[in-house]
Amino acid sequence: MKRLFIPVTLVAALATPSYAQDDDEGLSLMERGARMFMDGIMKEMEPAIDDLGGLMEDFGPAMRNFAQEMGPALRDLMDQVEDWSVYNAPEVLPNGDIIIRRKPDAPEYVPKEGEVEI
Repeated sequence: MKRLFIPVTLVAALATPSYAQDDDEGLSLMERGARMFMDGIMKEMEPAIDDLGGLMEDFGPAMRNFAQEMGPALRDLMDQVEDWSVYNAPEVLPNGDIIIRRKPDAPEYVPKEGEVEI
């Protein structure tokens, strides 16, 4: 088996440079293969990309309306919260209220002057 390994390896090494030679377009076989692979992926993804474009056309007006209505409230909330990392993810209560709790290991909250703590 060892006797066969050396000649096979030598033949493979001598044959390898022929694969790396450039073709008429100036691209190696590896570059052409990569280009063909990417072209295939793009062709497979084209229907999904088209569907996504149609989805954006459908949701565009709704997102614009949401931004107009909620934008000022979200901007005000962003001004009030200094560090979002001290809060857990929002929870929706059974009655529909949404609460955002502070993490247990967060530093104690000190209200600013004139603020009322709930």
